Amino acid sequence: MDELLKLLSGNSKFTSDELSMILDEPKDYLEKQIREYENTGVIKGYQAIVDWDKVPDAKVTAMIEIKVTPQKDTGFNSVAAQIMSFDEVESLYLMAGSYDFAVYVTGKTMQEVAMFVSRRLSTLESVLSTSTHFLLKKYKESGIDFYEDDSEEDKRSLVL
Repeated sequence: MDELLKLLSGNSKFTSDELSMILDEPKDYLEKQIREYENTGVIKGYQAIVDWDKVPDAKVTAMIEIKVTPQKDTGFNSVAAQIMSFDEVESLYLMAGSYDFAVYVTGKTMQEVAMFVSRRLSTLESVLSTSTHFLLKKYKESGIDFYEDDSEEDKRSLVL
């Protein structure tokens, strides 16, 4: 993998000066390379990785497995276009295995996500079945460790 891309995917806040120092490359060259990656779509965007568990009124996230009937001539692409057009859909992946799509959605409550699945997603003509899994705790995302040991150690002394 390109070292510049690897660094940026780990921390997109690196400055050109920092990247130049790390990679031992001229700053102008790296800035040009980043612009080229952005213009050709290799770099799709930049975003912060947020620990939503620490945000008041955080949303609920669910992963939904979807089995579909592929469409003639377009296969899974037209079904994917329909699914990803919903605002609730954060991510959509074509899968190999027992289901066709993995969809990550967010909502204010579990009920809101359930209503989205039952009223909008499962009613699409190509959808054969869905299975919804609510995310309960995030341990790691995009290579970032979210795990905090919240168990309390028993500090009492054992007296015999």
